[in-house]
Amino acid sequence: MAATSSSVPRPGAPQSVDRIFAILDHLANRREGDTLANMARSAKAPKTSLVGLLAGMSQAGYLSRDDRGRYLLGPRMLSLALHVASRSDLASLTRPIVSDLVAATGETVLIGVLAPEGDMAMYVDKVESANPVRYTVSLGERRELYCTAIGKVLLAHLPRPRRDAYLRGSVLRRFTPNTLVSRSRLKQEMDSVLREGVSRTRSERVAGASAMAVPIFGADGDVVAGITLAGPSDRIEARQDFLEAALREAGQRATALLAGRPALPFP
Repeated sequence: MAATSSSVPRPGAPQSVDRIFAILDHLANRREGDTLANMARSAKAPKTSLVGLLAGMSQAGYLSRDDRGRYLLGPRMLSLALHVASRSDLASLTRPIVSDLVAATGETVLIGVLAPEGDMAMYVDKVESANPVRYTVSLGERRELYCTAIGKVLLAHLPRPRRDAYLRGSVLRRFTPNTLVSRSRLKQEMDSVLREGVSRTRSERVAGASAMAVPIFGADGDVVAGITLAGPSDRIEARQDFLEAALREAGQRATALLAGRPALPFP
């Protein structure tokens, strides 16, 4: 999200609206958040005049506050940014990459983003396997973050306060015997996803189906989407190394396309 100058008033805008934009602009490039005092200086406004705005924006989910009292962009703001990035332009740009991956692997490939409500993943594009036995979902369908490959890769790359808040507050329903519902183990898995650059599931959301997903980064270095490959567990597990290598390469191609820089070699 590109920042604009928060010191330039917007002609005709009510003072409170201008200050809301100033707050968002200020926090856009501060992943660790910032204090009320610093935001007041940036917005050239008294701290007392921002307290009510910050409270209202936090209550609506556009801001959040960490244990140190610093304000960050909240789940609704982050999901709104990802939702904008996920519209038809993303699907049309990445469709050749998705199609190539399906042709190379024979499995279903999907593009997913964080849904506008901020606590689900949403599929925005897909190319299905030609195999009669295949994984399929509907475009626009929402799936949980904690038990799907696409959800885990998006969840892992959220700012840590947002990720921790999700893991603390979400109801973790067990869909199959393999569904991971331990919050401590999920935190460990999120760290693993960040280290390895890939998420994996095996019969966690749908019995007999396995998947893997990698992030797609935008020009600012933030994750704007994920690309996931899914199919029957026996087929996925029999070719896991090959499928994962092909998926990583596709993810890097998509990142290079969106970020405007060359793809890096993958391990």
